[in-house]
Amino acid sequence: MLGKIINWYKPAPPIPRIPADQIDKVYRRNRWRVFESAFLAYAMFYMVRNNLSPVAKEMGDALMYDKSMLGLIMAGTAISYGTGKFVMGFLADQCDARKYVATGLLATSMVNFIFGSTETYWLHFLLWSLNGFIQGMGYGPCCRGLSHWYSFRERGSIFGLWNMSHNLGGGMAGLLAAKSAQMWGWPSAFYVPGALCSLGAIYLFFRMRDTPQSVGLPSVEEYKNDWPPGEEEEHETELGLREMMFKYILPNKMLWILALANIFVYVSRYAMLDWGPTYLKEMKGATIMAGGMSTLVIEFSGALGMLTMGWLSDKLGGYRARVSVVALLPLPFVFYALKLVPADMYWLEMMLFAVIGFLVYVPVMFSGVMSLDLTSKKAVGTAAGFVGFFGYVGRVLQGFGLGFTAQHYGWNAALLVSVVCAVMAILLLSLLWNVKAKG
Repeated sequence: MLGKIINWYKPAPPIPRIPADQIDKVYRRNRWRVFESAFLAYAMFYMVRNNLSPVAKEMGDALMYDKSMLGLIMAGTAISYGTGKFVMGFLADQCDARKYVATGLLATSMVNFIFGSTETYWLHFLLWSLNGFIQGMGYGPCCRGLSHWYSFRERGSIFGLWNMSHNLGGGMAGLLAAKSAQMWGWPSAFYVPGALCSLGAIYLFFRMRDTPQSVGLPSVEEYKNDWPPGEEEEHETELGLREMMFKYILPNKMLWILALANIFVYVSRYAMLDWGPTYLKEMKGATIMAGGMSTLVIEFSGALGMLTMGWLSDKLGGYRARVSVVALLPLPFVFYALKLVPADMYWLEMMLFAVIGFLVYVPVMFSGVMSLDLTSKKAVGTAAGFVGFFGYVGRVLQGFGLGFTAQHYGWNAALLVSVVCAVMAILLLSLLWNVKAKG
């Protein structure tokens, strides 16, 4: 039985190539299908992951959870997601992207249903940690699909466009969760997104595609005549775990620096995504909908930042770290400025949140693109999972650490921690200033 399940998930096998006069038309149609599927998939994964923060205060008030308890739940899901992103990323490299991504989205939706029906703290902690691990099934198959259908010189622009999906999904998660909780109580913030994403999983199962060869097309490198350096002969060779880890991952010093930088990037990223709604409610007297709006502002401005900076990195020859450093330089000053804004200037708070989103999502996007640049498309899920694991170590430190700091030392101290982490991210990414694809 287990063998049949494993075989069912294996990458779709190649089929005979279609006639040459049909290749261009079929390629263009399927490239759009894969991009659309990856975009919708990752947006929906965020709808059933970012739906806790907007209702954390209401859930905490109803169940008598304090900020440290809520922070522990966020920390639990962060470390489990980091682990899941690595483990599930490796499995994604070994699986049919279509089947894998649909399974993951359906499973995380089911966990949301159970989470919303529970009122026990440790069960909430375990369920949201499980949700984080399953969420690791989202990034890998999307990266696998895009890296097989879009070529070396298209990566910055395509990944910039695709990464807008989690801004859309994360932003919609904030509004959808807040509106659902306002109308039907906090559990509906998990029921409504769970129902929508269950339908989405069915759509993806029929819409997504695996590799070009599985639909009778040549590799994207051959189709676009765009070969990554050193991959002309081995670009379609499937890799085992040992070869992935000991050839492409562990000996790669630049990948290690990127991973360490990602710790501090993710603290900066989630400081206001996780705690922004609570910060605004407690320090500025914001309503539940105003708090939820802060998530949408960060995510949508982040989409604009990734789109423009992704395009710029392609124009500058693929120096992703340089663009990331330049984007991050103003971030410590913006975090510090938040503490100076008067309580009655909500519009200015939203402007600063927008700037944070625009800046911080640039290195978030490039962590995945640089993982691919520094390894191989056959190891992209594993490499991105490795770097992503360290990012979610950062989110663990942020989730519990900022919650603890805000609880015991106040929000100004929490903002100072965010400033320090942004500076550390800049310093580490500066070490990769001259790095481009393949080092």
